[in-house]
Parts: sequence; C-alpha cells; structure tokens
Amino acid sequence: MPSTICSLRRCWSSRSAKLFFLFAAGTVAPLLGCDVPAATFEPIFLDGRAVAPSGDSLFAVVARDAGAIVVYGPLGHVRDTIGIGVLQNPGRIQAVGSDWYVSDVVDGDPLIVVFGHDGGVARRISLAGQTNRAHQFAVLPDNGVVVEGPDGRLVTVRGDSVETFAAVELGNRPSLIIGVDGGVLHAIPDKTITLYNGFGHIRWRVEWPWAETAFVSDIGQDSRGRIHLIAGVAQSNTFIAYSMTPGSGEVVRWSEPSAEGSFLVDRLGKIVEARGRWAGD
Repeated sequence: MPSTICSLRRCWSSRSAKLFFLFAAGTVAPLLGCDVPAATFEPIFLDGRAVAPSGDSLFAVVARDAGAIVVYGPLGHVRDTIGIGVLQNPGRIQAVGSDWYVSDVVDGDPLIVVFGHDGGVARRISLAGQTNRAHQFAVLPDNGVVVEGPDGRLVTVRGDSVETFAAVELGNRPSLIIGVDGGVLHAIPDKTITLYNGFGHIRWRVEWPWAETAFVSDIGQDSRGRIHLIAGVAQSNTFIAYSMTPGSGEVVRWSEPSAEGSFLVDRLGKIVEARGRWAGD
C-alpha cells in the first residue's frame, strides 16, 4: 500500500495532491502503526467534491488526475486505491452494496465503470448517446442507471434498453443527479429539487431555495442518509454547505462561509468547515 500511495503522489497535479492531503493528513499514523482516535466527523465535501459513503465504515473520493478512486476507512486511513490504468476521466462515485459505480469519459463517450469488492472491474455500462451530462447519474436498486437524456428527460439505462424514468422541465443551468435511498434526487438550479422513488414517482418536490448568487455545484449524502449541497458564492469567493432533510427537502442546517470547499458533518448533522487532518492543517 505505501508504494501505491507514493506513486499516486508523484503523478497527481498540485490540485489533486491538495485533495489527497485533505484525506491523508489522518492516514500517516495508521500506516506507521500508531493509534488514531475514532473520527467524530465524516467528510461530505472535499475540495468542492462530494464524498461517496458506503455504509458507516467506508467512503471514497475520485482522484481525477490519477485516474483512480481512493477508499478510506472510518479512522481516515487508506483502505484501497481502485481504477489505476482503467479510469481515464472519473468524476463521481456511488456505492451500491459492495460495488463502486464510477462515472468516466473515454474518447469522448460517457460510461459507468463498476468495481467489485476486490477492486476489479465487474462491468462497464455505456452511456454513449444517452446523456450529455457524463458525470451525473443515479443507480437504482435493480442496477438500472438513471441519467438526464439529451432531450432533458430522465431515462433509465439497463443494458441495451432505455426507457423514460421521469419527464422533467428544462432548466437554464445543468442539473445535478444522485442516488438517494433507492431513489433519485434531481436538482434543477433556479427551478426545483425533486426526490423520486425507484419507479419515477415523486416523493417530494421543493422550489429552488437559493438566490442566483449561490451556484450549487455538487450534491452528496452522508452515511445517515442526510442530503447535503455545496454552493459557491462568487461575490465573496466563498463556499457554503447546506443540509436538507431527506423526508421533505427542507433546508435544516448550513455551514459558515468558507474560502475552501471542504466540509464535515457530525453525528447530529451539524456542518462545519474541515479542519485538522481533513484539511491538512
């Protein structure tokens, strides 16, 4: 493992290295055999990117320049690096059981690469011609992949089959999609945020609650199922993270503005700026 980590450090750009050290500030001691206290907080956004949890024991983040995903344990130590030599332009991750679904773009064509529990490639799902939003997807319980089609509909891709998941209105900004509790969360900036069940029926829908000055750039979910969004405010060059209850979409918590896009959530749902080992202080 140490040799793998060192090779990753050499090939990442300075931006990716910054992302790595947001995680790795807490990984050195475990690798050297020292004791590290259990994490009180879990990361939800690092360097502006959503972290993908798998249960309450693992989470992963994309290392784009390295063409890999890095999997971490509950104490913040590296468990595995996956996808080296396989991924070219990875963007987002969703954990489904013991598998990791990772969006990628190869020769201009979008696809989902599925890695099994052993880190090997289980299968590839081609999305060529099915979406213009390569890194926005949600995996359903039956392993169907929901994406935004070229005409704006949400469609489900299952092998060679493509069918409408939900008809939606078009927005002026690119929409965001993630899998949430067996369903699909679809956010259309300046319009609506909708949570669908696995059959495309609306669980709830709320009007877009943020001013145009806040540009929501990513959506994530923590290990307890709470939904979080990160927004950049250009006027002040800051980031803010918000928490929405998965039951109704109500915004219930938010962070203080920060110059960095890295945030944690505690067990009670409070969102705070990343510090200590997660921020590389």
